[in-house]
Parts: sequence; structure tokens; C-alpha cells
Amino acid sequence: MNILRISCSPRGTEAESFRLSQHLVDTLCATDATATVTECDVSALAHPDVDYADALGGRMQLSADGFGHGALSRSAALICQLQAADCVVIATPMHNFTVPSGLKSWIDHVVRIGVTFDATPQGKVGRLSDRPVYVAISSGGQFSGDLARQPDFLTPYLRAILGTIGLKNISFYAVEGTVRGAQALAEAHARAQAAIAADVARAAAPALTMVQVA
Repeated sequence: MNILRISCSPRGTEAESFRLSQHLVDTLCATDATATVTECDVSALAHPDVDYADALGGRMQLSADGFGHGALSRSAALICQLQAADCVVIATPMHNFTVPSGLKSWIDHVVRIGVTFDATPQGKVGRLSDRPVYVAISSGGQFSGDLARQPDFLTPYLRAILGTIGLKNISFYAVEGTVRGAQALAEAHARAQAAIAADVARAAAPALTMVQVA
């Protein structure tokens, strides 16, 4: 199993989203002794430039592989990295109720018409095969449940945009209220880790059953 971890926080490994994602990665690796992890830090990823925009608008001739050269090579590399992954772990903070700029840049690089999705009369159709996507979120405020005091545009946006390219098997885990102190933070991590353990065990169960039957 090849796990692609996309890290989005400028705080790097000190971010609560990264710490939660590490628990996710460790839990996934425990189910597969051959698992490998590919790291992709997008916290400072540059936004697509004018060459990219021209290519999408049909004003630049693409190469035969559909990716192009020069300024488009970053997009090509990120798409190939995503295609090679058996599952994806996204570690992201919630910024201003939605995704941070680095994650938005990554999305803009990998959501490519004619490459990762097609536009049809019936709407956009993803070209990537589906695979598990696990999203580890950290937020200073509370955005879910009865204690929610802010809107959540992050999870519906990711579900919609990743679904556009074919990734529909998405699970979200959140450490909310990170500004409320050490005890509240520890409790939030514990809740998220329990949800991760249950979901990963449930996903691994069919594979284990097949091995036992064989």
C-alpha cells in the first residue's frame, strides 16, 4: 500500500492536523507491513501561473501526454503522485472556515480538465479510480455538533472537488477547539483517534476475511 500524505499547515510537524494525520498513517501502516508513505508538503506550494491558465483555456498547445512542459510540470508531477497512491491522507488546518491556501493550490494543480476529469453534457466526470481519502483537520474553533460556533465550508468543498476527479471515498476526522487548553485538546485527539481506529478496522475486515477464506 502506497500512502500519500499531503501536509498543508505552515507549522509543519508541530501542527495538530499533522499529529492527527500521523496517528492515521500509523494506524494504516499497522494493517499492511509493506506500506510506504510518500510525503507531499504543500504549505508553500505556488499557485498555478499564466501558462497553466492558458493551457486550461486552450491558448497553449499541450504535449501528447496532455501535461505540457515548463510551468505545467509541477501539475503533472502532483497528478502522477496522486495517481500512484493507494490511499491519501490530507493533514490540514481550517483557515477562515475553509481550506488553507496551500491546499487550494494543490487542488488547482491536480483538478485538470482532460487529465483528471472530463466535462460532459451531463456534468463533470472524474477520471481517477476511487481510493480511500482520509482528512485530518485541526481548528481553533468548534465547527461541528451542538457546540459549533462557526460555519464549515471545508468538508463540503473537499467532498465536492475531490469527487469531481473521482475520489468519493472520503472520511473526515477533526481536532476542534485547539485554543481551549491542553485537556480539551487531548480529549479532541482521543475522540478523533477512536473514530480512526473504528473506520480503519472496518475497512480492513473484508480483506482479512478474504485472506482467511483463501
